[in-house]
Order: sequence, then structure tokens, then C-alpha cells
Amino acid sequence: MMLTKKHPGIYMDDSVSDDLLSTDGIIFDCDGVLIDITKSYDLTIDKTVKYVLENFFQITNYIEINSKIIDGFKSSGGFNDEVDLTYASILSLIAAKKLNKSQHEFISNVISNTDSSGILSVEKYLEKLVDISDIKNKLSYPGTHHDNSLYKIFDQIFYGPDLYSKLFKHKSQFSEHGLIENDVVIVNKFLIEKLQKKFTSKLSIVSGRGKESIRYSLKLLLDKFDLKNSVFLEDEPRELAKPNPESLIRSINSMNCTHCIYVGDSMEDLIMAKKATEQGCKTIFCGIIGTSKNPQDKLELFQNNGAKLVLESINLLPKVLNLE
Repeated sequence: MMLTKKHPGIYMDDSVSDDLLSTDGIIFDCDGVLIDITKSYDLTIDKTVKYVLENFFQITNYIEINSKIIDGFKSSGGFNDEVDLTYASILSLIAAKKLNKSQHEFISNVISNTDSSGILSVEKYLEKLVDISDIKNKLSYPGTHHDNSLYKIFDQIFYGPDLYSKLFKHKSQFSEHGLIENDVVIVNKFLIEKLQKKFTSKLSIVSGRGKESIRYSLKLLLDKFDLKNSVFLEDEPRELAKPNPESLIRSINSMNCTHCIYVGDSMEDLIMAKKATEQGCKTIFCGIIGTSKNPQDKLELFQNNGAKLVLESINLLPKVLNLE
């Protein structure tokens, strides 16, 4: 399917224009959509990998976990949880060292053999090549945010000592400011007011983040959304993680929507929206590419997987919905 560039930053399939008229609710992912996380979550992945390699495995020679690697793993649709991606990166780099392979080439091969089952597909691929049982035993991942060492290190680096202590009731081992401070908020009250003209109160969030983490960055703006019918997956059981559509379906049904837009920036968001539609909750996926380091690659990824609407930014939604 080829998307047509209708205006700067707007790519649409002609068939979606009429469908948009009948939509009666809009649901947002958070990271990469409402908030630009390239200097917060993405940097936390790299810093956590470095810390674990040095302190758990005494490895000091390693590559940066850059946007190309992050986007590569996420393009599989199995890495909505950034700590899963961190774990996959650690496994891959240690396996490369064990096999005496180039880290860049090896992690690229791992990504090529990854699918929407996420860390399970990474473990399965690596176990055919090398014994990784010692790494798995040492990290005991996934576990929980409160108990697992990898989750705790990631959360401490991301949230910083004060917020980490508030959220988890434990003292952080790090004193540096949390990288959550680098979140760049994209959504604003003017955009929300425009969307309310069409959707009234039917604006919600289905995000991998926890509620208090989003509140910290969005502050009072979070209360502009229907929080009762939003789902914050970090606060939910792991089996609900994207691309499981249950959280999206729950939000759609709770708001009594008959035709919804889900705005996301990843393959798991697209897969989740497709699955919701297959289960009777008609959903248009709207892909966001402007927060990616490689917007053209993200556009092609969405286009090749059947997305009918792709925008550079959520700020273009009013134009697409004729609300300006």
C-alpha cells in the first residue's frame, strides 16, 4: 500500500478520509507521541546496558545502544517495554563477546531474527549459537519492577533518587538526576481543546508507562484525558503488555466508542490496533514518525505493514480531522 503525501507531514491512504469522519474517540500512546523520549528513555537503555555490562559481567568494551539498534528491536513489535530491549541488548553483546564476533554485526543479526514475541525470540535465537544460561541466571529477568535487579537499575537511572523513592518506597543507589527530566512534552492544552470539539470527553491513553510517571512529565495536562478509561500498562500484569489488544479494547468499550483512532509510534501499537479491529473494535491506527531519529524508515515500516494514516506530529491531527 502506498501512502500519499497530502500536506507537509501528512501521509494518507485515500480510503481513510471518509473513515475518519465517523470516528467518535481518540486514544493515545504516550512515549514518542505525547512525549519525546529520545533523550530520556532511549538514553536510559544505553546507560543501563553499560552499567550492567561493567558491574555484573566486568565487560568494558561495548558499543553504544543507539537509535538504530533501538528502532531495530522495536520494529519487530515485541519491545514495548524498554527494559525488555535493555535485556535483549545485554544478552546480544555478551553473546557476541563469547563468540568473538563484531558487536555491531552480531546485534544486527539478532534483530533480524527477532519477532513479536520479543525477548523469547532473542533467547531462542541466541541459545542455538551459544550458552547464555549464566547470563539469564544472573539477571533473572523479567521478574518485577520491585524485585528484579535489571528493572531496579533501569528505574533508578530513569526516575532519579527522589521520584524513585516516591514511586517504589526504596532508596536509589544513584545520586544523579533522573533522565525523566529530559522528557520533552509535545501535547499541549490547545491541541486537546481542538480535539475535544470532535471527541468531547472521549480522549484517553493506553501506554506502557505507569500513571505516576506520565503525570510527572505531563503534570496538569494528564487530567485533560479520561483517566478512568485509560490504561497504564506498567501498573498492570505483564501479560497485558502490547501488542495484546486487551487494554485498548478495554478503553474503547469503557468510553462506548464505535470507531476509534489509536495514535502510536511503534509496530506493537500498529499490531495492537489491528488486533482490536479484528476483535470487533473498529480502530484506525495513526502512526507518528517525527520523534524517530529516522522518520523515513519509520514511515516505510508503517506503510509496509498496512498503516493508512501517518503523521509527523500529533499537532497535525486537527488538520487531518478538519478541526482548524
